[in-house]
Amino acid sequence: MTTELLPKAAVRGEPGYVWRSGQERRLAMLRQWVPLEGAVILDNGCGLGTYLKAFAPFTPTRFGLELEHDRAVQAISHSAGVVQAVGEQLPFSNNQFDIVFSNEVIEHVTDDALAVREMVRVTKVGGRIAIFCPNRWYPVEQHGVFWRGRYHFGNIPLVNYLPDFLRNRLAPHVRTYSKSSLMALWRNLPVQVCHYRRIYGGYDNIERSRPRLGRLLKKALYLAEKTPLAVLGISHFVILEKQN
Repeated sequence: MTTELLPKAAVRGEPGYVWRSGQERRLAMLRQWVPLEGAVILDNGCGLGTYLKAFAPFTPTRFGLELEHDRAVQAISHSAGVVQAVGEQLPFSNNQFDIVFSNEVIEHVTDDALAVREMVRVTKVGGRIAIFCPNRWYPVEQHGVFWRGRYHFGNIPLVNYLPDFLRNRLAPHVRTYSKSSLMALWRNLPVQVCHYRRIYGGYDNIERSRPRLGRLLKKALYLAEKTPLAVLGISHFVILEKQN
């Protein structure tokens, strides 16, 4: 089935509609490793501009890239400019940005290796690239699956534990990464890994409907990030620094 017949949420992912504790936590993680103050930032796959807005207290030079026109239009007000383009062909010059931020985007592009090369190209020497992307070993595939010729949107358990040839038949529209497959994307590029970890999600919907359970769940899972159970986290978080 071609991507034109799929819901936009399946092909591009859902953008962040509201700012919740999960996004706030990711911003705090980012600030530990990336100096946002006064930086020239590219939000590479900015969606509706929720992170562009969150970066506003730190710098006015915030730019976005977004493929979907309607999303790009909404993001403009939170930025110094948004361009509509694909991640494999960034319309920017070499060594332009202090920070390139990619939040749950590379799993959706046509060529993830090329998209990463483009992020490295437009980053200044000494600048940093921050990537969040899906962890293969999270127990749930969040982008739906194909089954018996039909697409089923939603959270489907255990899909990503299947062998590649089965997993990719069920979910050909989205990638997910083991640590080794993620690291392979920049193996021959002029970057150094400054930080890497797996993280769990915000689970804000659970906390909103069942506050006590949600708080307990988050406390337990965030503690698990410091143990071997981190391998089951929802996302990888990696910081790369451009070397030359």
